[in-house]
Amino acid sequence: MVPKIDSDTGIFVYSTRFEGIGGRIKSTPDDFFVSEVLDQKTLSKISQTNGYAVYKLKKHGIDTNHALDEIFRVHGLRLKALGLKDANATTEQFVCSMNTYKSPERFSTNRYSLERVGFVAKPLTKKDMIANHFEIKIENVLFSKIENFNEYNKVLNFYGYQRFGSKRPVSHLIGKAIIQNDFERGTSLLLSFNTEYDLPENTKIRKMLEDKSNYPKVMNEIPPQMDLERVVLKEIVQHDDSLRAMRAIPLSIRRFFVQAFQSYIFNCSLSLAFEEGEELFLPKQGDVCYDKKNILGKFENNSDQRLAIPLVGYSYYKKSRFDHQISKILEREQVHAKDFFVKSMQEVSDEGGFRQAVIKCEDFSVVEPMVSFTLSRGSYATVLLREIIKPQDPIKAGF
Repeated sequence: MVPKIDSDTGIFVYSTRFEGIGGRIKSTPDDFFVSEVLDQKTLSKISQTNGYAVYKLKKHGIDTNHALDEIFRVHGLRLKALGLKDANATTEQFVCSMNTYKSPERFSTNRYSLERVGFVAKPLTKKDMIANHFEIKIENVLFSKIENFNEYNKVLNFYGYQRFGSKRPVSHLIGKAIIQNDFERGTSLLLSFNTEYDLPENTKIRKMLEDKSNYPKVMNEIPPQMDLERVVLKEIVQHDDSLRAMRAIPLSIRRFFVQAFQSYIFNCSLSLAFEEGEELFLPKQGDVCYDKKNILGKFENNSDQRLAIPLVGYSYYKKSRFDHQISKILEREQVHAKDFFVKSMQEVSDEGGFRQAVIKCEDFSVVEPMVSFTLSRGSYATVLLREIIKPQDPIKAGF
């Protein structure tokens, strides 16, 4: 039996036999440290001559999108991240300028610092980041028990709670509404979806926003942390157009909503495949796989290959042994792969792709009170920690 937030985000199983140690993470941002690892070839291309500026962004208490928005608003510097990092952590990541204009060498605030490390001839992309290294403190636990955990390469590569909104897992529900062209439902979910973990002042506002007649009077009561809600509410009050209101949300976030629903389908399909006894840890003849350089190809009976499972999109690859599970989930959700081409909002359309089935974990070590490890790009530390801690209430345990 998994916690409710697990099933809400498509995770219905544990893939390890480890009994779980309990405990808590993220009491403070310093308890959870993550740093990006760039490909060595990419590192060798960073020079001190002119080009696109590459920065190291160090932050805590603010997520990547909000940090980059603030940097652009205050300094006029438009930067692109290779990956998104949580607010409730201490993080180091690489970001790259999108033009070759003169760029500042460094600056900082109380929540983040930005330091230029050099220049590249072409802007970096997410493929240049190959892994993330984690150092995480686990509290309120008998630490010697962790030393018995040796199944770190038997963990399914689920998308973690952060992908869906953590304390308020609504991102995938908004994404589903978008691909179904139900923008009224999408904006309603954004404004009023509520959970027991939300802030009291947010809950009060969301309860009021369940009734559309309250929209005008709530306009001036929206707290600062509900910035997307303020943008959407303003558009609806002024224009009564839910499509226009949804379009007022930054494109990167709208795409994130659609990808969150794609992630939910992946989690559900992976859970179902595990429950039905599909081999997930060793690829078979006919499977699509990643090699050690993260290049996608057909199974070649190579020990370096890792099984890849389709991510549903409008170009969904049906010729895999997982089509049975994926089709079952699509039917249950009453959606089709072609729905990911959104005619009324084509800019958020997603063709799909592949994702490795199992987490690739390296350098796993335990030194009380810390556990450290390195995961390949796109894998979630909280998914690995979920198997170690087996929390009864992930949110209260810091997840």
